[in-house]
Amino acid sequence: MEEELDLIEQYFNKGHTYSVILEMLSSHHEIHISIGTLKSRLKDLGLQRRGGFSSLNAVRRAISSELLGPGQLFGYRTMWITLKQKHGLRVKRETVMRMLRQLNPRGTLLRARRRFIRRTYHSMGPNYLWHVDGYDKLKPFGFAISGCIDGFSRRIMWLKCGPTNNNPEVIKNNFIDCIRSVGVVPMKLRTDCGTENGDMAAVQCTLRHHHSDYHAGARSHLFGSSTSNQRIESWWSLFRKQRGQFWMELFGDLRDKGLFNGTHEHLCLLRFCFMGILQADLDECVQLWNSHRIRPSRHALCPGGIPDELYSLPHRFGSRDCGFAVEEASLTIFQEGPLNEDPCGDPDIHEYLEQAMQQGLQQPHTWQAATELYITQKNIAGL
Repeated sequence: MEEELDLIEQYFNKGHTYSVILEMLSSHHEIHISIGTLKSRLKDLGLQRRGGFSSLNAVRRAISSELLGPGQLFGYRTMWITLKQKHGLRVKRETVMRMLRQLNPRGTLLRARRRFIRRTYHSMGPNYLWHVDGYDKLKPFGFAISGCIDGFSRRIMWLKCGPTNNNPEVIKNNFIDCIRSVGVVPMKLRTDCGTENGDMAAVQCTLRHHHSDYHAGARSHLFGSSTSNQRIESWWSLFRKQRGQFWMELFGDLRDKGLFNGTHEHLCLLRFCFMGILQADLDECVQLWNSHRIRPSRHALCPGGIPDELYSLPHRFGSRDCGFAVEEASLTIFQEGPLNEDPCGDPDIHEYLEQAMQQGLQQPHTWQAATELYITQKNIAGL
């Protein structure tokens, strides 16, 4: 009973409708209840669609805290879903829009709408085509990001940060870990022509070689230019506006103040202090993105909706899951074991920094604390 209530509260807070909550419970947890029982459970939990709004002071404090970090790049819709899912606040979107105009007028002005002419995108369903690419805007500061998005649902399949995204073994392991998590291999995989994608392409084609559809075997992977990999490239643009720009400016300020010069030692130290914080921010970004609602677009034949719903319940949108089930034994032969890559990127420097941490320093949990740790470690090392 307690597990059932926790699941209901979790799905409700993600913004799912009653019918979706019932189907999620039935499909994924073998919990079969009526809509009347669901409403009764929600009443017991004190959850309701209308009313029960949080105080304006609590909302203002939460928005102010978000504006200290990547949240300064959010529009009012993204901020609204963040307040609801991350801070557990109930507030009208109009209220969030007014507060953002007051608290962040410059950001509101910079997010003026612009129109672009786009190609029409088509996908048969979830797991029909995965788009994989690396994000290099933070590479000058030592952080390489690898990401994958499902073309139909626009669900982020993985978003990983590390010392490199050019190592084929790293990209391959990200791919295998994702397949293991969702239990299927996509019908097609699309990447650019970088050598880091070679091992992943080989795994994809091998896992699909015994299937009989038109896209089986070698046809299941597509090499192409970055500009043609439109789903992930388009998402990187959104990522920069909502997250990446904050980190670029933060690290750029360290460089402008003479605290970072791009040498190997400085790169390793910056990674040591910020890698965990940046990955946590990426995880939060994925969670919020996969739970927000995408409006229908005339530039794509894919329906609008919430990425998690589009991916998990494609039949509700007139589609089907296009993936192919894969067994664990089939994946084990490709993955010898986890890579022994420390976040720092240099075992010797990592060991030295770990020893310095034993002098009473604390692992950071915020970007402010990570900045202070970076400056402290830099002074200890005499860099």
